Amino acid sequence: MTRNSRLLDQIIEPADLRQLGESELGRLADELRAETIDAVSVTGGHLGAGLGVVELTVALHYVFDTPTDRLIWDVGHQAYPHKILTGRRDRIRTLRQGGGLSGFTKRAESPYDPFGAAHSSTSISAGLGMAVARDLEGRKNNVICVIGDGALSAGMAYEAMNNAGSMDARLIVILNDNDMSIAPPVGAMSAYLARVLSGRTYLSLREIAKQVTYKLPKRLARRAAQTETFARSFWTGGTLFEELGFYYVGPIDGHDLGHLLPVLRNARDAPNGPIFIHVVTQKGKGYAPAESAEDKYHGVVKFDVVTGKQAKAQASAPAYTKVFGDALVAEASRDRRIVAITAAMPSGTGLDAFKRAFPDRFFDVGIAEQHAVTFAAGLATEGMKPFAAIYSTFLQRAYDQVVHDVAIQRLPVRFAIDRAGLVGADGPTHAGSFDVGYLASLPGFVVMAPADECELVHMMATAAAIDDRPSAFRYPRGDGTGATLPEKGVPLPIGKGRIVREGTTVALLSLGTRLAECCKAAEQLARFGLSTTVADARFAKPLDTDLVLRLAREHEVLVTIEEGAIGGFGSHVLQLLSQHDALGGGLKVRPMVLPDVFIDQDSPAAMYAKAGLDADGIVRTVFECLGRQVGLRAGHLA
Repeated sequence: MTRNSRLLDQIIEPADLRQLGESELGRLADELRAETIDAVSVTGGHLGAGLGVVELTVALHYVFDTPTDRLIWDVGHQAYPHKILTGRRDRIRTLRQGGGLSGFTKRAESPYDPFGAAHSSTSISAGLGMAVARDLEGRKNNVICVIGDGALSAGMAYEAMNNAGSMDARLIVILNDNDMSIAPPVGAMSAYLARVLSGRTYLSLREIAKQVTYKLPKRLARRAAQTETFARSFWTGGTLFEELGFYYVGPIDGHDLGHLLPVLRNARDAPNGPIFIHVVTQKGKGYAPAESAEDKYHGVVKFDVVTGKQAKAQASAPAYTKVFGDALVAEASRDRRIVAITAAMPSGTGLDAFKRAFPDRFFDVGIAEQHAVTFAAGLATEGMKPFAAIYSTFLQRAYDQVVHDVAIQRLPVRFAIDRAGLVGADGPTHAGSFDVGYLASLPGFVVMAPADECELVHMMATAAAIDDRPSAFRYPRGDGTGATLPEKGVPLPIGKGRIVREGTTVALLSLGTRLAECCKAAEQLARFGLSTTVADARFAKPLDTDLVLRLAREHEVLVTIEEGAIGGFGSHVLQLLSQHDALGGGLKVRPMVLPDVFIDQDSPAAMYAKAGLDADGIVRTVFECLGRQVGLRAGHLA
C-alpha cells in the first residue's frame, strides 16, 4: 500500500476494517468523514448526526463482529457512515433518491441493519428482544444499541431500560450525548475511570461483592449497596441508569479512539448484565460549516462542500408549514389563550416563529408525542386553546392518548398535522398515510384538509373557533399552490364543502391538495366530451351530506380522491351513500386512495404518479368506471 492510498478504498465490509491496525483507525475515520460529507452534498439528507458518530462507528465495527453481533442505530439518520462501511459505499450517492438507499436503517437493504428505524427511541426495546431471543437459542453474540440523548426524552426508552435491568439481560446501550450536555467535562480522569470500571476485573469483583451482600443481614446489605452506588455516582453521575439496573460507564470522549476502543472491548467481554456506556460527541464534528451552524446541519439539501452553502430551491409559493406558522402567530396575537406544543420539532412544524413571538406560550416537550397530547388535553381543561403541531407519522405514536385523553373527554385540542400524504425523500417511515383513517373514526372529531394554502389559513381559524370538541387539519410537506393568502382567516361552516367546477356526467370529490390534479383531470375529460364537476370536500368529518348526495344523484360517476390509505375519506363517503340507499340507479363510485403498499422514497410527484393519484390516474379511473379505455398520450378514446 502506498503512503497516499486511501484506507477507505480497502473497506468493502467490516471484516476488512478489522484487518487494520489500531494506529490506522484515526486516518480511516478522517476519510470516512470526508466521504460522508461529499455524499450528502450530492443527495442532501441528515448530516450533522452522522458526522458526530464517525469515530464511534469505526470503533464499533472494529471491536464487534458485525453482523453476527447486532448493531442497532436508534432513528437511523446517523447511520450514513455505517452504510459506507457495510457494503453500500458504491450506492451512497443514491441516498434518499428513487430506487436508491434509504435515509434510515432498513432490514431489506443489508444484513448489517438488523432493525429498521426512522422513529426515535425504539432501539433498546428491539435490542432487548434480540438479546432475549439469543439467550433462548443459546447463542453468544452481542447486541448493541446506539441511542441519542434526544431520544432519551421518550418514555419508551425508559420502559425498555427498566425491563432490561429487571431481567439482567446481557445488552449494551450506548448513549450518544451530542446535544443536551448532561455530562460533566470529559478528560483523562474520566477516560481512566471508564476503562477501569468497565474492566472484567472490576466487574468480577463487583459481582462477588453483590453475592456477599446477599448473605449479609438486610440492613448491612442495603448499606453496602448504597455505599457502592454512592461511590460510583460521585465519579460518574450514573445513578439514574444504575437504578434502572444498568451498569453505567462514562462519560467518555466519543471522538477519541484511544478512549473508545478499550471501553467497548470491556463491554464486549463483560460476563453478564446490561451495560450503559455514556459517550459524548459533537454534532457536525469535523466540518466547520456544520459545527458553526445553529442546527449543526441536522438536515440539509444539496450543498457546496468547500463553502457549506446549501442550494436554494426556487419556491413559487410559501411552504404549507410556514403558512401555518405565520397564521398561528396572527391568530395568537388576537387570542391570548392560544398555546403551541411541539414534540422536538419547532422548526419542522413552523412553530419557531411562534416561539419567537410568544415564548411563554410555546412548549417543546421533547420526543414525547404521548405526553404532548395529554399535556394539551390538560391545557384544554383549563380553558386554553392548545395547538399540537405534530407530523402525521409521529402522531401515530400517541393514538391512545388521542382516543382516551382527548376524544372521549371531548376536549378541544387542535391538531395541526404536518407532512400529510407522501413526503418524498424520507420515504414510507415518514409518510402521512393513515391520519384521516385513525382520526375520522373517532366520535365527535372534526377532521379537515385544505386544498391550498388559502384554505389552510381558514381551517386554522376554524380550529381556533371550535371550543366544544377536538379538531384536526392536515396539510402536506412542500410549497403551496401560489394561492392568494387572506389577511385574516375566517372560520368555515363546519362540515360544508364547495363546488369548484360544475359538470353533469362525472363528479370528482377531493379531500386535500389533490384538488389541483382533479382540476387538471377535469380539463382532460372535457376534451373527451365528459362534463365534469369538481368539488372540494374540505371536511372528512363531519361529511357534507347534502353535497355528497347531490353529486351521487346528478352524475353517472362519482370518484373520491384523497392522499391517504384505505379506510379514510372514501370509506366514509361510501358509508354515507349506503345509509341513504344512494348506490343504485346505475351510479358508479370509485374511491381513489394510496395503494395498499408502503411506497419507497422518490420525488413526491413520482410517488403520487406511482400511486395513481395524479391527473392521468384520475382520468384512467373515470374511464375504467365507464368501461372504456383511454389513450391519454394519443388524445383519443380506444
